Amino acid sequence: MDEELAISVRGLRKAYGDNVAVAGVDLAVRRGEVFALLGPNGAGKTTTVEILEGYRQRDAGEVHVLGVDPAHPSPGWRARMGIVLQGTGEFDELTVAEVVRHFSAFYPHADDPAKVIERVGLADKAKARTHTLSGGQKRRLDVALGIVGRPELLFLDEPTTGFDPEARREFWELIRDLNAAGTTILLTTHYLDEAEALADRVGVIAAGRLVEVAPPSRLGNRQEAMATVSWRTPDGVAQSAASATPTALVTELAARHGGEVPGLTVTRPTLEDVYLRMIGHR
Repeated sequence: MDEELAISVRGLRKAYGDNVAVAGVDLAVRRGEVFALLGPNGAGKTTTVEILEGYRQRDAGEVHVLGVDPAHPSPGWRARMGIVLQGTGEFDELTVAEVVRHFSAFYPHADDPAKVIERVGLADKAKARTHTLSGGQKRRLDVALGIVGRPELLFLDEPTTGFDPEARREFWELIRDLNAAGTTILLTTHYLDEAEALADRVGVIAAGRLVEVAPPSRLGNRQEAMATVSWRTPDGVAQSAASATPTALVTELAARHGGEVPGLTVTRPTLEDVYLRMIGHR
């Protein structure tokens, strides 16, 4: 097991009867990075993560998480991880402080509950009953419960589903702060802009296989893809052209138009474009 790796997976396989959910996945997540695992529903993403968390048995392959095989977990190993599911539970009649304090008792070296509550931005809600929290505030509480044990590795499952744009970006800042403090994060999300904003690397899984792992900017060689330059002629007709040298084309257009080019845009394939191509979307 490489000490620089938080997660090491080789030849991971899992089937449910005749349905092969994971078909030989190899994966490595470095300590200190944010890794986003992307894939459509039914691709094997959830099964893979549940095996890493120690909640599902694999059929074959080698798996090490923080140096331990999740098939043979120990309380000490579990205490080194934090898991934020899509919903931790309902504690309607308890206050935020009571819930975090209760969960902190499960860990041998838990963080100070009051500091954790402040860290996730809920200090002004510490005495509020959880049923009075907004959706975004409840998600912050979920994260507080996930990090109160001072985890080395944090699993985040679809962390901002249902958030409005402002709440999502506030949550992103929280994730960045956790990572800056040294926490390794494995994130699953269906939001491609979220993966691009947060992840050092992304892995795309489809039909039980890991298609590619790369930084978001380089996935599918998108940095080398042809750019599309669009503009309008002086009489308002829309024009566009694919170009491997868009700067040269824009310079030519500027000369042709005497400076400013009407309606000028230069675009390359987005992460979503590349992702959809990888999973075979039509």
